[in-house]
Amino acid sequence: MNLLRAASTVSLLTLASRITGLGRELVMAAMFGAGAWTDAFQAAFRIPNMLRRLFAEGAFSQAFVPLLGNTRARDGDESTKALVSAVATVLFWALLVTCLVGIVVSPVIVWLMASGLQQFDAAVLMTRWMFPYIGFVSLVALSAGVLNTWKHFAVPAASPVLLNLSMIGAGWWLSPWFKRWGIEPIYAMAAGVMLGGVLQLAVQLPALRRVGVVPRIGLTWGKLRDAWHHPGVHVVMKKMAPALLGVSVAQLSLMINTQIASHIGVGAVSWLTYADRLMEFPTGLLGVALGVVLIPQLSAAQGKGDSAEYSAMLDWGLRLTLLLALPCAVALLVFAQPLVALLYQRGAFTAMDVLQTERALMAYGVGLLGLIAVKVLAPGFYARQELRTPVKIAVGVLIATQLLNLVFVPWLGHAGLALSISLGALINSALLFIGLRRRKAYQPAPGWGAFTLRVLLASSLMGGFLVWAAQAVPWIAMQSRDLQRIGLMAGCITVALVLYFATLLISGLNFRQFLRRG
Repeated sequence: MNLLRAASTVSLLTLASRITGLGRELVMAAMFGAGAWTDAFQAAFRIPNMLRRLFAEGAFSQAFVPLLGNTRARDGDESTKALVSAVATVLFWALLVTCLVGIVVSPVIVWLMASGLQQFDAAVLMTRWMFPYIGFVSLVALSAGVLNTWKHFAVPAASPVLLNLSMIGAGWWLSPWFKRWGIEPIYAMAAGVMLGGVLQLAVQLPALRRVGVVPRIGLTWGKLRDAWHHPGVHVVMKKMAPALLGVSVAQLSLMINTQIASHIGVGAVSWLTYADRLMEFPTGLLGVALGVVLIPQLSAAQGKGDSAEYSAMLDWGLRLTLLLALPCAVALLVFAQPLVALLYQRGAFTAMDVLQTERALMAYGVGLLGLIAVKVLAPGFYARQELRTPVKIAVGVLIATQLLNLVFVPWLGHAGLALSISLGALINSALLFIGLRRRKAYQPAPGWGAFTLRVLLASSLMGGFLVWAAQAVPWIAMQSRDLQRIGLMAGCITVALVLYFATLLISGLNFRQFLRRG
């Protein structure tokens, strides 16, 4: 399997997800702006998203996917299918209890997340509407782990598009009906989230049937008892404990930051969310794609004891990270205002919202390289089923991030929260890198010095052009001339890309080194 092709497939489908996700935020910005009701929805939506990252894409995936890859490589497909069914049964019942409890205690959860919201009661109600979403996406995560292990990456990567389309449809078509019925229109977005969760799970089933690994979920007490006694379930739970702690640290940081943002002032939660949506383009297209492709490949190499292949795949991922993440970080730092103005400045989204979102986006850009590098380095530990080190690092990073908040938030407000996250990501990636090097699990291949100099040169030239373009065009003042702004933006991005890759070619970079097979 060509790893670059697999990563490119995931990236292209993730691009579709990010584009529709951006469309979702454009609908939100145009229809609802960055006010108290929007803050309430964004805080409520963060709760199921936080739990999704905590359980589904976080601790569960980190524990389950490496075990799945090792089991298939060592014991074959039949044993792997039995493991999948046992884990699916236990997961289903755990999710059912979690969702029921979550609906009941939603007021407490919202208070812990964002007690400073003006529309606190609305956030509680929307949280209750959306809490079952965690059940659907957790089962989607299990399906994605199976499909990725069988090297079927397309459906899991494409399914988030359905959530975004559901929310866009809810915003455009359902919210006007809510308004006519005397219901606050933003509640339609919560309904869109639930529909999206159902659709995401529904599209996994045909793909699972094609690979012949549809989980058999036991719906009786006897079936649950049998599943509980499967040895693989206990391995997953044992591995989930440290992974859950590690992911919990990141989500605790998010909770603290949301709490702080809710007290900074109306709009702060929304400005951070809109900036984060733009950050998800590079982190999704590169970071998520590399993580999805590398985890099963690294797990298989580790299972076979092939340390050279394991190290070579990490090296490939890190080089690709520097090649693509550094220019993106430069663009976010020097070209943030044009991007925010073009994408968001319409309807209820004002020029002041552009400036505040720009500040957050620039602060996020500082740590982009670290955010993506973590997606490559952390799987290096997960594949070795060594989760304690990432957990210890995550705890340290949480402490460092909150100490940085004490410095930056009084000075920079909501942008200080984003800057602290960025610096924390850089610290996280550096410590993970040092950990892999000390274990001699990763040995950098020759040529890193010249490669880094070429990327730095190309990024500097591209950044210089974007600085000029950001200042030469009155991006905010051109609000009423969207077509002209779009044309100028397309031209600027095209010139920047040509300048970057032409510089790399002229300086002698061999792009064939990235055509790796695994």
